[in-house]
Amino acid sequence: MKLRELFRPLNDGLLRHMASAGLMLFANTQAMCTSFKVEVLLGAHQFGAVTLVSRTSLTAPTKDSFKGALYLASATYNAATTAYSATGEASGTGYTAGGAAVTNAVDPTSSGTTAFWTPSASLAWTTVTLTAVDAVLIYNSTQSNRAVSVHTFGSQSVTAANFTLTMPANDATNGLIRFA
Repeated sequence: MKLRELFRPLNDGLLRHMASAGLMLFANTQAMCTSFKVEVLLGAHQFGAVTLVSRTSLTAPTKDSFKGALYLASATYNAATTAYSATGEASGTGYTAGGAAVTNAVDPTSSGTTAFWTPSASLAWTTVTLTAVDAVLIYNSTQSNRAVSVHTFGSQSVTAANFTLTMPANDATNGLIRFA
């Protein structure tokens, strides 16, 4: 018998006890939201200004608007997240519920077999006071606040200071959103 199997009943019992006592730890988990993957295939998100010739009602669509909302380290946003919610969202002086607009000046592109997209500017909040934030939810504010992805970083607190989330290079290896 493996050691892990020997301790499984003890571990399972401890987890049940912690959950019933309200002692479970919560954590945001970095992920591309599963609902987003399906919605991309359905054509629900418009990151670029492509002309669609197969749909006469959408021959010259405009880009959707995206936002980035900050979440507390105690929140639980992950691949199962389907839409923006104020539950667990950061609050404080200088922070507006719903987060900041994502600058989308660069259309998605590809390199080799990987398609990718990264916001064209960092997300920034000026003179903000925040406590224990560790995640940002990128969501589509044009399409009923549908979730795109959750990105985590070490828990941060700032007092009356600037808070910036620097975007990675827009390439096949580092792009914020990548389909390989």
